[in-house]
Amino acid sequence: MPEMKSIRKLDAVVVGAGFGGMYMAYKLREMGLDFVGFEAADDVGGVWYWNRYPGARCDLMSVDYSYGFSREIEQEWTWSEQFAAQPEILAYAKFVADRLNLRPLFQFETRVVSAKWDDDRSLWIVATDKGDVFEATYCIMATGPLSVPKEPEFGPLSNFKGELYRTASWPKENVSFEGKRVGLIGTGSTGIQVVPEVAKEAKELYVFQRTPSFTMPMRNTKFDDEFTSELKRHYPQIRSVAYNSPLGGVRPQSTRPYFSIPLEQRQSLMEDAWKQGGLAFLGTFSDLLINEEANEEVAEFVRGKIRQVVKDPETAEKLIPRGYPIFARRPCLDTHYYEAFNQPNVHLIDCIGNEIERLSDNAVHTQNETVELDALIIATGFDGMTGALLNFEVTGKGGLPLADKWADGASSYLGMMMHGFPNMFLICGPNGPAVLANIISLNEQNVDWICALIDHISETGQHCFEVTQEAEDQWMDEVRSLAELTLVSKAKTWYTGANIQGKPRGLTVYTGGFKRYRDSCDEIAAKGYEPLVLN
Repeated sequence: MPEMKSIRKLDAVVVGAGFGGMYMAYKLREMGLDFVGFEAADDVGGVWYWNRYPGARCDLMSVDYSYGFSREIEQEWTWSEQFAAQPEILAYAKFVADRLNLRPLFQFETRVVSAKWDDDRSLWIVATDKGDVFEATYCIMATGPLSVPKEPEFGPLSNFKGELYRTASWPKENVSFEGKRVGLIGTGSTGIQVVPEVAKEAKELYVFQRTPSFTMPMRNTKFDDEFTSELKRHYPQIRSVAYNSPLGGVRPQSTRPYFSIPLEQRQSLMEDAWKQGGLAFLGTFSDLLINEEANEEVAEFVRGKIRQVVKDPETAEKLIPRGYPIFARRPCLDTHYYEAFNQPNVHLIDCIGNEIERLSDNAVHTQNETVELDALIIATGFDGMTGALLNFEVTGKGGLPLADKWADGASSYLGMMMHGFPNMFLICGPNGPAVLANIISLNEQNVDWICALIDHISETGQHCFEVTQEAEDQWMDEVRSLAELTLVSKAKTWYTGANIQGKPRGLTVYTGGFKRYRDSCDEIAAKGYEPLVLN
């Protein structure tokens, strides 16, 4: 353990310098509060700082994946593409940090090792790996829903002695796979982005797939000057539409149920959505996540497209997802993913009934075969939603560990607060819209709501709040009842914790939509934050 240094007293601490933490730091400074932020990386950017893997790209349009709180930033920053790549997103985060002078508000290359509530003094005691200790009225967790990589089940990665890369912590320096035998484990959204890029230079690429994902062509486009000018001129109206939409963004969304129009028209609309690319399918029909028969027909349409693209019928069938509803797992977008399997140097290793058993010095060993490799890429995903907050010691009232509170599943109020953890806020926490809404819109909404509550507490002359157990229970009942109405809860995904051994199962996401969620938050604020006890 590091030697403890002097204690510094603050109004607040912020953990994380991704987009949520950056905006929170900006707002707290505007409020005149004394605070400090902590970030494990050496710069801002959150997940986009670490995820530098080949092909890394956001599957939300750049018009959505950007701040709306600053008209100046909107006008000064210019996006080059409809779906921005990782270097451009990280450059954007750095631009915002420079423009708003945010870096002095954070301690970089610093990890929080514990956050403990002091019952007697009603404050948080936060310790870092540098040995510093801070006492703060508020503890604000901006750790993000996807920041702790999942550890593979097939034994220590250190057993492999070749080149080993993890997509969640890709090296800054350029990596070449020219002339090498490369293995990739994981075919979620990240693996789907990696495959076409590595296939361009690897001598042989072996893709280890356990569960096939539905992925649709992104069909990314470059922005020209004329469109950029239009976009900047209409930002206020665009943001207004986004903030009042179920998605918190501007992706089209239909009110048309699948079976409300004849088959020929349905087929025509699906063909058009496939040609448009992006997540057009999700906006084509309104009931794909509540009507199983409609969902299956759309899934079969996409399966047909896979068969058309992949030339080898046996490979195509292995790539086709079955056994879960389309869009119940994270919908993926790709650039020539299925086409890559037509290349003679790309090989699909189907791990269903052929599980990976172990790694050795230069090979991956499955139940049925040994694949010798020069390099191995691990893209096995994240411990989503709760992983980051359970990755260090968080202790609430009466010494209650957060791990114990969440032993049977994550519970919270609005995805922002928890009973038993006074004066702690979560940004984009479990049981809010999180991964089912535009996360930048949600970051801004959460931060604005939290800061308004802090102002309210100050105006009352109090300094401490806590959510009642009754309010938390009522919110969780609503989260669960809404989850039962959607097919999202039916699939084994990281949304439901199914990718982590021993993790409680359940959809820890509010599925009522961003607009309904925002209205609920606004109503609570308008009523004087009744579910909170102030003292």
